[in-house]
Amino acid sequence: MRPLGIPAIEDKLLQQAVRMVLEPIYESVFMGFSYGFWPGRSLHRALDALAVAIGKKVNGTLDADIRAFFDNVDHGWMQRFVEHRIGDRRLVRLLMKWLKAGVMEEGQLHAVEAGTPQGGVISPLLANIYLHYVLDLWAHAWRKKQARAEVYLVRYADDFVVGFKDGRDAIAMRKALRERLARFALEMHPEKTRLLRFGRYAWDRVENRGQEKPGTFDFLGFTHISSRRKRGFLLLRQTSRKKRQAKLGEIRKELRRRRHASLSETHVWLSSVLTGHYNYYGVPSNRRGLRTFRAHVKHAWYRQLSRRGQRAQLYTRDKQRVDERFPLPKPRFTHPWPEQRFGGP
Repeated sequence: MRPLGIPAIEDKLLQQAVRMVLEPIYESVFMGFSYGFWPGRSLHRALDALAVAIGKKVNGTLDADIRAFFDNVDHGWMQRFVEHRIGDRRLVRLLMKWLKAGVMEEGQLHAVEAGTPQGGVISPLLANIYLHYVLDLWAHAWRKKQARAEVYLVRYADDFVVGFKDGRDAIAMRKALRERLARFALEMHPEKTRLLRFGRYAWDRVENRGQEKPGTFDFLGFTHISSRRKRGFLLLRQTSRKKRQAKLGEIRKELRRRRHASLSETHVWLSSVLTGHYNYYGVPSNRRGLRTFRAHVKHAWYRQLSRRGQRAQLYTRDKQRVDERFPLPKPRFTHPWPEQRFGGP
């Protein structure tokens, strides 16, 4: 559970106006590998960029996680970063007031000394500004001056993955990144930050070391897997098990609440849930994940239908009737292969 700093309607309108003024200023300076919360960028653009990079020369990845980033943004550093491009003192003062507004819980106001209030219109932009100066500019300079070979970075908000051609660069950057974040009151999560052998030659390298298979990592709801095929390397992106289980838990809870609703009403709702799931997770290598999710949803629906009567479960003929009258949407791909849409370095 995280406290949300939801602004009043007047503040929402003002924050939106300020965001519209600031976004064009920062769009021209944000790095190309930053994909979170600004126009023309999206989750799937970040996923495509990472997939294209991994398919080229990546031999290892740094799957990094900043511990409680939104709760630990230093207000002093944030003010200095904003003042670097914004000369209007009144605007800077207003931004800092929003940062220090605090959070209301059970009628009590809790003051904050650090962090950005989650739930505000302006918060994502401020987070991007902070990470632009703390991480993006530094990482770009590091890979140009310190790296032995190519280094690829993709960041969405506070989630980022770094790909390396040379494993020595991965070890050196992890150490340097830890020191860099510490200067700005941030730290990498020790359990969620990992160095992995990953990419086109990952299988050959792990076999030479006597390991069973390359590691996997999760990014933006997808588990990324190095797959070996007869025709060569293939990056598999499958629905994260953690995300799938969480969503199925929500669906089961809602089905219990709708147990005595009409079948047509529940069918419309489940169809919209599956359609939304396919719209996000419908990438070409995720056929199995989509089918598994749909099968679990059908099973959960049958289970709730059986509890409407005295039987422990529905008979096969009853399930067939439900499928015929109320067919659920079948899995479909809604996104092309990354190379087709990204088409860049």
